[in-house]
Amino acid sequence: QVQLVQSGGGSVQAGASLRLSCTPTGRTFSNLLMGWFRQAPGKEREFVAAIRWAGSTTEYTDYADSVKGRSTISRDGPLNTVYLQMNSLNAADTAVYYCAAEPAGFYRTARYTYWGPGTQVTVAS
Repeated sequence: QVQLVQSGGGSVQAGASLRLSCTPTGRTFSNLLMGWFRQAPGKEREFVAAIRWAGSTTEYTDYADSVKGRSTISRDGPLNTVYLQMNSLNAADTAVYYCAAEPAGFYRTARYTYWGPGTQVTVAS
């Protein structure tokens, strides 16, 4: 079994930055697709960003239009921690953010097997 441990959420003012993290535990994967999703109150879950790697090589990254240009998804460290750096936050970014992983996934539209518990991001003006 795999668990995804999330951290980095919180309450910030508009224009601030946050860095969310997601670390897989329980198993080690050399190849993974990982994605970030968010769900705001009364709305469906939406895609934010994704990254895929094989060994030490990052093969693919993708971003939703709503965060493109101000967000960066990356992988670092011996535990393959995946980060979502979000800058210039605004009220529309307020949501619960979830990370997800799929060992056999290729692109953002993959059916993700593993999901993190979510972390709240609240942006106040």
